[in-house]
Order: sequence, then structure tokens, then C-alpha cells
Amino acid sequence: MTEKIVDAKAPAIKANTAVTEKRKPQTLMDYVEVMTPEIKKALPSMVTVERFTRMITTALSKNPELKKCTPQSFLGAMMMAAQAGLEPNTVTGEAWILPYKNHGTVEAQFQIGARGLARLAQRDGTVVLPPQTVYSNDDFSYSLGTEQSIHHVPALKDRGEPIGYYAVWKNEKYGGTGFYFMSKEDVEKHARKYSKAFNSSYSPWSNSFNEMAEKTVVKRVLKWAPMSTEMASAYGNDETIKNQISSDMSLVDDDTDYMDADFSVDNETGEAVENG
Repeated sequence: MTEKIVDAKAPAIKANTAVTEKRKPQTLMDYVEVMTPEIKKALPSMVTVERFTRMITTALSKNPELKKCTPQSFLGAMMMAAQAGLEPNTVTGEAWILPYKNHGTVEAQFQIGARGLARLAQRDGTVVLPPQTVYSNDDFSYSLGTEQSIHHVPALKDRGEPIGYYAVWKNEKYGGTGFYFMSKEDVEKHARKYSKAFNSSYSPWSNSFNEMAEKTVVKRVLKWAPMSTEMASAYGNDETIKNQISSDMSLVDDDTDYMDADFSVDNETGEAVENG
């Protein structure tokens, strides 16, 4: 029996039904091996299936908690990374496949890093400058209206406490530029509203606030930049757990229950540590 994957317009199917019955998989790498043809179809031309599967193998070896994830959720996260053409769990910080205890079961969640967002935008001709944290002793000002501008000269020493974050985009294909600034208070309000896990000890907001804030302003600024359908689909998959496989993973429902997770995540390394 050959592997099956549903059409993007058709209902998604359970990930484990996409696996051949010729040899029952015993490990997550067995499932990955069986899914290799579908991974190859999903990957953009600049990423080889051999390189991608090596990244998956390395991720599993470096983070033992990933091996506890259900095959369905792990394959779902893997396919989201493949369809986005982003390198998961590498030093580039483009994307992560992370373990969470979800609905009482360890499942894999797909997350896109700020660099991954910038790479997706670049494919559409949009350059995202590295997001910046503004400190209280920096020389900083910005203005909105018909003549928008932003001015930032970091203090050479003793920069003080973080007070805000911003990101800037420029589109080389269609022209245009823009920036988005959020004060630290605005970021906190945003996180409390949109992240159910904001107050949880496992949340990246707890141990990597600046990095999450910078990612937030990147996502915000890119809402005003030219965006392809493929780019929008990848954005929709960010921070989700999906237990089904589709030729368009953005069509699959998110199964994440943030309040049930009990793993602390190092947003720099992607390592997950079980709490308590």
C-alpha cells in the first residue's frame, strides 16, 4: 500500500493512516522514513529531503522529550515545517518542533521563529531588518501620520531597561517600506490577550520575553507588507499542534490546549524541560 495524502480541498486524515501498512513503524524515525515521499513533495526546491530528514534526526537525538510525542502530532509539525520550507530545531532559529503535554498527552507543536518569519517574507521580495529592543537610555523617537519615521541610536553602555520593540520591512519587488513599534506595556497586553499560556511557567513569554516580543513586532509589521498565499498559510500554522496530515496544513484545525502544557521551553535552543 502506498502513502496517501489528502488534497488541500479535501478533509484532512489522521496522520497515522498516511503510513504504509507494509511495515508497522516502531519509532518516530520509522514514521519519518515512510513519509519521506510526502516530505519531498512538500519541500521547496532549495531544501533537499536528505537535509531535512537529517535535521529531524538531529532534533530527536538532542531533545529526548520529542521522542515521547505522538506520531500524529510529530508528523503534523514536521509537515508544517516542510511546507514552509523552514529548518526545524537548528541554530538558525527559523522554526521549532517542541514537545508539550497537550490534553494529557505529549504532542509536538510547530513554532516559527523571528528569523523564519523574515525568511518567508524574503521569498516575496520583502526584507525584514533584524527586530530591535529599545532601552530606556537609548536615543529613540518615532512619528506616524503621512510622513512616518523612526530614529534609534543605542546607548553605548548602561542601556537601561527594555521599554519597547520594533521591526522594519522593505519590499524590493514592489517597493515600499514600513515599521511597527510596540511599547513593552503594549506587548504585555497583546501577550495576555492572545497567549493563553502567558502566565504559565513553561511559556516562552516567561523565560524569553524579549525574543517573543521581537517576534511579535515582526508578525505585526508584516501584516502591512505584500504577502503571498503560501506565506499566509505558514503564518497560520505558527504555534499550533495538528494531529492530521493535509497537502495544505493550514486547513487542519489546531488542537493545542495551552493551559494543559507542562514543559518549559528554552526559546534560544528549543530544548524542553518537564516542570516539577
